Amino acid sequence: MEAVGFDEYLAALLHAPRPRTGALAFYDHRVGKICADQRLLLLPLDDHLCLRGDGLFESLACRERVVFALDDHLARLRDGAAALRLEPPCPWEDVRARIVDVARAARRDDCGLRVLLGRGPGGFGIAPSECPVSSLYIVALKSAPTRPEVLERGLSAFASAIPPKQPYLARIKSNNYLPNVLMAQEAAECGRDVAVAFDEQGRMCEAAIASVGIVDESGALVCPPPERILAGTSMRAALAAARERGMTTMRRDITRDDIARAREMLLFTSASLCLSLTSFDGAPVGDGRPGPVAALLREDVLRAMLRGGTSF
Repeated sequence: MEAVGFDEYLAALLHAPRPRTGALAFYDHRVGKICADQRLLLLPLDDHLCLRGDGLFESLACRERVVFALDDHLARLRDGAAALRLEPPCPWEDVRARIVDVARAARRDDCGLRVLLGRGPGGFGIAPSECPVSSLYIVALKSAPTRPEVLERGLSAFASAIPPKQPYLARIKSNNYLPNVLMAQEAAECGRDVAVAFDEQGRMCEAAIASVGIVDESGALVCPPPERILAGTSMRAALAAARERGMTTMRRDITRDDIARAREMLLFTSASLCLSLTSFDGAPVGDGRPGPVAALLREDVLRAMLRGGTSF
């Protein structure tokens, strides 16, 4: 195969086949512009974000032209960046502003957002020193409402064979999501919806892309302690909403026996906020139907996030 020059390669690149990603608008800090042409939705091969997984990401939801929990997501991104000794290529205030700019450029009332902060391009080794400037990518994506059957029937869950991340990694929303990918594959292979990780002592941690909790026998909302899980923004919002309703809330260890006795099992996500897990390892949770707490918290969290979110 012959080597070609810039013009011929660029023309071939722009005509290369690729799947549709649902991207509505995107931003690359190196370029300094927002674009909507998916042919240009590209990442440098030498960015350690993709080459080594040396970077972070956040997934945000927009509803009714409001970005949910933007400052909470940025706080988690800053904490992860500090752990990786990674500085963004611009001030944090500018990162926030660009997120809102991309959400606005999507021209949708509802959309999803992905923010990726990477080590940046500069080499094919492993040393961060290869990369003189970090990278920042922001993408607005089409979003779909939660399917009615999910709200009506709930989701099935099971105990994953994939161990949770070690504590020093579990609380960083790293771009290296291989264990999470394996959990998603595991769910697809066994015909269930949600894989849930348990630690070496049999304590529940989290799902592949969501936080998990239960409503216990007494009616309290119980979520795992923070040591082995990501600080989920939707889970924290649900705990706050439950307290406002006068519910008891706690963070403590949750075992399989606790799930078997629970009234409800809940899944907390940025997009759907709070969903019911109506079966676990093939057995019904509670009466096997979506419970009232999931529905109440979903509405409460939605109202709270619309009220306290960032309008664009």
